[in-house]
Amino acid sequence: MATMGTSAAISEIMRPGGLEAAALQHGPWTAKGLLSRVLAVVERFLSGAGFERGPWLAVAFATGIIAWFWLPSWPFWASFSGLFVAVSAIGHASFPLLRSSPHVGRALTFVPLLIAAGCLVVWTRSEVVGQPGIDRPLAGTFHGRVLGIEPQPALMRDRLLIAMRNPLDGKAIKIRLNVPGKGAALHVSIGDLVSFRARLMPPAPPMLPGAYNFARTSWFTGIAASGAALGKIEVVNKAPARGNHLAQIRQALTDHIRASVGEERAGLAAAFVTGDRGGILEEDDQAMRDSGLAHLLSISGLHVSAIVAAVYLLVVRILALVPWIALRVRLPVVGSAAGALIGIAYTLLSGAEVPTVRSCIGALLVLAAVALGREPLSLRMLAVAAFCVLLVWPEAVMGPSFQMSFGAVLALIAVSTSESVRHFLGPRDEGLPLKWLRHLALLLMTGAVIDLVLMPIGLLHFHRAGVYGALANVVAIPLSTFLIMPLLAAALLLDLVGAGGGVWWLAGKAIDLLMALAHWFAARPGAVNLLPGNDAGAFLLFIVGGLWLGLWAGRIRWVGLPVALLGGVLLASAPPADVLVSGDGHHVGLVGARGEQLFMLRNSVKGYARDNLMEFAGIELQPLPLERSPNAQCNRDLCVVEVVKSKRNWRILIFRGHDIIAERSLAAACERSDIVISERWLPRSCRPRWYKADRKSLERTGGLAINLDKERIETVAKAQGMHGWWSPRSTAKPSNKPTS
Repeated sequence: MATMGTSAAISEIMRPGGLEAAALQHGPWTAKGLLSRVLAVVERFLSGAGFERGPWLAVAFATGIIAWFWLPSWPFWASFSGLFVAVSAIGHASFPLLRSSPHVGRALTFVPLLIAAGCLVVWTRSEVVGQPGIDRPLAGTFHGRVLGIEPQPALMRDRLLIAMRNPLDGKAIKIRLNVPGKGAALHVSIGDLVSFRARLMPPAPPMLPGAYNFARTSWFTGIAASGAALGKIEVVNKAPARGNHLAQIRQALTDHIRASVGEERAGLAAAFVTGDRGGILEEDDQAMRDSGLAHLLSISGLHVSAIVAAVYLLVVRILALVPWIALRVRLPVVGSAAGALIGIAYTLLSGAEVPTVRSCIGALLVLAAVALGREPLSLRMLAVAAFCVLLVWPEAVMGPSFQMSFGAVLALIAVSTSESVRHFLGPRDEGLPLKWLRHLALLLMTGAVIDLVLMPIGLLHFHRAGVYGALANVVAIPLSTFLIMPLLAAALLLDLVGAGGGVWWLAGKAIDLLMALAHWFAARPGAVNLLPGNDAGAFLLFIVGGLWLGLWAGRIRWVGLPVALLGGVLLASAPPADVLVSGDGHHVGLVGARGEQLFMLRNSVKGYARDNLMEFAGIELQPLPLERSPNAQCNRDLCVVEVVKSKRNWRILIFRGHDIIAERSLAAACERSDIVISERWLPRSCRPRWYKADRKSLERTGGLAINLDKERIETVAKAQGMHGWWSPRSTAKPSNKPTS
């Protein structure tokens, strides 16, 4: 019977069309079998990986937020969210069919849903809190109510946050106003109605592609304009005495610290206690950045953790001395409650900035874990903290503060929870000196790992890479945590009875030691290297590899190491653009043939534009005027530069004067040039061979970064899309393509 059945099957296949019919019949079986095998492999991997689900869900949520920033307009945001909601619905509907693969079923259901949720959350926040900038610059006399005051004596000015009416449409707006002069706003209080003369500007977009986006920051913080006062601030109506008590206490505390430790040390001391960085001298601020110690200047994880841990240990140890309490009360719960109260109070007193609030949330989660007897430092805790922050401030994911703080904590958890580190710190029959040496070695290694994690983030945002940060932090962090902060706290407490003088002297000497350390490390050769670091694709590669390395457990995690290293190397070795043009066309920078010198159209000793051009060129040498370039010929009206790139001789014509040029001569000059750059409008008759960047086109595109080797032009507009903070002044349709 079997033989007859086989013969019949063969006959069926051999008849005309039989082979095709058999293939079609068994095709779905083959596809289904292949799918089952793939699902089985993925399920076995997920089942044996021993990973935490929470961190990956937080990553999915952050991915949706990042996608919203990168997608150009609302049809894309809606399509993106709808697509992932549909994928989640399909995954949920297929869950009964995936009983043998429960990990895969959950991933298909929840990961797409959280990606869509991230996109929708940041979209909603943008619509709710987004504040458009004023339409055009304004100058005149204005009236408004003071919402905040930030003294900045080191910069010889005060900064005010003022609520006023927009003179153009009468709507209520907030502005940020700089008042020149040290203590120029001492007579002003929060809540005062003031009158002032000023020139107000819309929040500035990035000067160059990838530069700091003040317009985006202002959109989410509700600032519609910024500017400088042109005279004295007049108080029209004094606010009642009640005012903002927290702000008043903070300012009084800052003034008391300044009077106690002296003007030179007051900036750093106030930064530790109240978070007020306005008194830090510019050279000290630069030294802290160059030495890798700038994180000590902003109240964040280190400061909040030190305060909370000190209060927790103090409360637990004191209560443990009372047997009646120790036998009847769970001391970790009481200590955690006390630490939480002090942590919240410290956060509010320091101004409740986003990094401080984020650190406070993390500290509260650690205290909750301690009170419940759970592991205090874990990936689950980090995931919960990330969710809390991103739900309230989803835009924070794009900033260096969020990336650096969570990146550092993730590196710390990954190192401290690894089997090799636990074995290294395991109990041994050895003396105390060897034990402390092992802890010191681990501290140095952890600092080096955290520095390696933070270096690409610093490259992308600040275009700076430090070398000695890990070593400097090994000394500076214990000095700050165990000496400076306790001395400042003790001095403030002793001042209640008028006995803090000697402790203030000691605190001042400790601050001097910290600043000497920062200046010494900053002065070492190679302490800071400027690198372009503009490759977003390389940074994404580093992030993917770093997350894989930090969030998986076991040997599979090491797959992410080469990926992260490759991303970091590509980011550090990214070549600079050959030509950099600011959004108004006023500033132009050309990188020399060897990439070692920057030539500027309008050179200056110092300034925001000069610093930006140097950072994006990755050049530390002082820039030179464009006419000193060996391939440039300049007169009072324009410069012509010859550049050889990709086996092509590029001719660049740059206008720098404002005199009238005959149109026929201008058109002839443009025709002989490959690229024309001008801060003023150029007629249509000016038609260069490749690209024209004049006032009209720059209003659409914003700043430019031109790579001649790859014949590629990056624009500010390309990364902004149709988000609310980007509003090109030209209504013409943007075009980033070079002219033919």
